[in-house]
Amino acid sequence: MEQDAYTILVYGASWCPDARRSRRFLDDHGMTYTWFDVDENAEAAAVVREKNGGEIVLPTIIFPDGSILVEPSNEELEQKLESIS
Repeated sequence: MEQDAYTILVYGASWCPDARRSRRFLDDHGMTYTWFDVDENAEAAAVVREKNGGEIVLPTIIFPDGSILVEPSNEELEQKLESIS
């Protein structure tokens, strides 16, 4: 999965409440991101496993600076967004 210098990549699943919350937070803050549903995209699931020691942990969010947040709270997301803006 290619990432450009400006896009946040969000890996999750429609059934995951943490993924829905994180997407809602990003939407509410006007952030642009690309969504990958690991249940519908085997390549996305492989990325998540690679980033999380073989496990599917959702959401896994990869930022343009290469940093990753896994199952972040809204507070963690807010801190990260402040650091990249």
